[in-house]
Amino acid sequence: MAIETLIRNATIVDGTGADRYLADIGLEGGKIVAIGRISEVETVTEIDATGLVVAPGFIDMHSHSDVSMFDDPGGDSKVFQGVTTEVTGNCSYSPFPSGGIGPRGLQETIGVVLRTDKQWEWTDFDGWANSVESNGVSYNVAQIVGHAALRFAVGASGDRPPSPDELTGMQKLAAEAIEQGAVGFSTGLTLGPSMYADTDEIVSLCEAIAPYGNAFYATHARVWAGNHVKALEEAAEIGRRAGVPVEYSHIAIGDSRYYGRGEEMTDVIDRARTSGLDMTCDVYPYTAGASGLFQSLPMWVQDGGTGPMLARLRNPVERKRAFDDMAKGHFGGLEWHWDKMFIMNIGSDQNQDFVGRSLQEISEIRGEDPREVVLALVDEEDNDVGVVGHNRIESDVEFFVNYENSMIGSDGFAISSDGIWSDDKPHPRFYGCYPLILGRYVREKNVLSLERAIYKMTGLPAERLGLSDRGVLTEGNIADVVVFDPKTIIDHATYESPHQLSDGVRHLYVNGECVIRDGLHTRAYPGQVLRRGK
Repeated sequence: MAIETLIRNATIVDGTGADRYLADIGLEGGKIVAIGRISEVETVTEIDATGLVVAPGFIDMHSHSDVSMFDDPGGDSKVFQGVTTEVTGNCSYSPFPSGGIGPRGLQETIGVVLRTDKQWEWTDFDGWANSVESNGVSYNVAQIVGHAALRFAVGASGDRPPSPDELTGMQKLAAEAIEQGAVGFSTGLTLGPSMYADTDEIVSLCEAIAPYGNAFYATHARVWAGNHVKALEEAAEIGRRAGVPVEYSHIAIGDSRYYGRGEEMTDVIDRARTSGLDMTCDVYPYTAGASGLFQSLPMWVQDGGTGPMLARLRNPVERKRAFDDMAKGHFGGLEWHWDKMFIMNIGSDQNQDFVGRSLQEISEIRGEDPREVVLALVDEEDNDVGVVGHNRIESDVEFFVNYENSMIGSDGFAISSDGIWSDDKPHPRFYGCYPLILGRYVREKNVLSLERAIYKMTGLPAERLGLSDRGVLTEGNIADVVVFDPKTIIDHATYESPHQLSDGVRHLYVNGECVIRDGLHTRAYPGQVLRRGK
């Protein structure tokens, strides 16, 4: 018997939640071919994993790396966490379909969120997937079709219901994306133009994907002030009415008036599951979120996308109206905490000194009201400005991480420290999410057992995605495998210094090919676009 890669003396945590056990594991032809005590075999590579854990490669259930792989195909920030598959297209943002506005038009609108130096030339899922695979990527990608893209594609970018023809067009484009291999449909209901949709519109689009096996609805819900429970109830209603599974994105409590009341939110999921709805959620282990700065502007300002929004900000009358409206708060009435909102990226050179500074600091430097700072930066940077906001508490994070129906998703991008994000200060979740779970929440704080944490990173998201041959270590499955040291795995990325790789991942295999060997990136690009049902 010959085995290409033999990993000996491993502590196997297989992704099912079952207890760990000691065994050898053999990889050959891109698959797991043997697990047990393996002797007398010919090997090309043999690894002694004494004291190390071997697990399925981690599946990042909530990512935004839709186009970042064109600039950083190695995906250093994610593969050094042990991630072998990312789920992209979340929060309504996908780089297709382009419909009537064409790929360049879609890039002009969604490109402010999905940043890349590459010009978009595809029009649909197939074109995007072929571009990804021809470019090469170190990890696998499962892609969701986004509501914002659908609305832009049919010309329904404003604060109004779509016409019957526009709605039919969106349904057709959503179904086409699923037929081509997209795994689901996503909304971003505090983000334009997705936030302009009512529940009936979302139900209609979910009904278009409902006939396809394993397709699901992922929602960045209406997390306005005081709406943390109703947001979940709307998501559950959509799932029930349309007959589709629901994935509630990055569950958290960002309204300080409701800290400590996470059980009210998970009760909605539990009741939905009891009634027969397949509803789960994902979570990242940080007390700060991140977004485009423009998302804090009044809804009417964002109407129509970046171009119309900038035109309003450059009109003195409408700018004054926006300034006055911002006195009411943001996201439906949340109190502004200027000292807890930090600039993470800025497009131009003129304002680079503000990266890493709080809006309060910038207000003092510029001698302007913080509301005017927000309006001015969005205006001056043509909307290319992002912010990290510290708005959560640790006990809530631990509650959601430990919740039985939650899985892990970073809400970050796969990037490298010398790529197009190198001058920015992105959220540390880009680099540290999974080692943070394993190093702090498992090893140091004992919030989760190792087996349960791995299940939330592998087996559970594989179930959501319908990946029957990934996410679990068993003979015959695809060899997406991570080997890490449970005693040393840890994150290093911070808000002040985010471009720091995590430690502890010794080896990483994607589709059986080694991407990390002895802690070093091999610069192999074996990743694939994982189409629905495959």
